[in-house]
Amino acid sequence: MVSKPKSAEMHPGPGFRIRLDMERPDPAGVAALGAFPTPNISDLTNRLYAMHTAIKPMTSTATIVGPALTVRCYPGDNLMVHKSLDVAQPGDVVVIDTSTSSMNAVLGDLISTKARHRGIAGFVVDGLIRDQPAIEALGDFPVFARGITPIGPLHRGPGEINHPISAGGVVVHPGDVIVGDECGVVVVPHANVGEVLRRLQEQSAAESDYTDAVARGDFSNDWVDTILDAHGVVAESALDRV
Repeated sequence: MVSKPKSAEMHPGPGFRIRLDMERPDPAGVAALGAFPTPNISDLTNRLYAMHTAIKPMTSTATIVGPALTVRCYPGDNLMVHKSLDVAQPGDVVVIDTSTSSMNAVLGDLISTKARHRGIAGFVVDGLIRDQPAIEALGDFPVFARGITPIGPLHRGPGEINHPISAGGVVVHPGDVIVGDECGVVVVPHANVGEVLRRLQEQSAAESDYTDAVARGDFSNDWVDTILDAHGVVAESALDRV
C-alpha cells in the first residue's frame, strides 16, 4: 500500500489553531478613533503602523473601523476565513494574512454577504479578493485588499484565527483597532488606544487655528530655515558662482 509521507500531514497546534475570544477595546474609544483620518493616526503612531500602500479600498465604501479579528491563511486557502465568520462579533474587522499570496483570492461576494449578515464591519486582506462587482453591489460593505483575481481558493487549511499576524508590513494582534479610509489602513495597538486618542484630540484642538490660517494663505516657513540653519545648510544662487 502506498501512503503519503508523514511530512505531508497537518497537525493541530501552531499553524492550525483557533482562539474563540479576544480582549476587545472599549467601543467608545474605537468609534472615537474612527472620526480621525488615517494620516493623523499614522503621524501619532510615529509612521510605523500604516499598512503598505498596496492595500487599498476595493469598494466605494472606503471607511472601516473596528477591533481586529486576525486570520492567517495558508497561501491559496481560505478555510479559516470561512470559520472566522463564526468567531467574529458584530463590529469586528477581519484582517487576513495570506503571506502576500498573488495567486488565489481568499474571499468573494458570498463570504462578504455572510459577513455582512453577521454584522462584521468589513475585511482587510493582505492578498487578493474576487467578485468585486458583486461585493460593491452590497452597497455598504468595505473591503480593502491588494488586488483582484478570478482564481478562487481551496478549503482545506491550515491556518490560524485570533493569533498575531502580519498584514501590510505591520504586526496585528487580535483586538488592535483597525482604521481604514481612502488614504489607507492604520493599526492602533490595543494597549495604546486611549493614549493615541488623547493625543489626536489634543492635536486637533491645537492645530485648528493653524489649519485655518493656512487655508487663508497666512503662514510662514521660518521653521524650515531653522532646521536648515541647525545643519549648516546655506542656500546659494547660481549667480553667486559666476
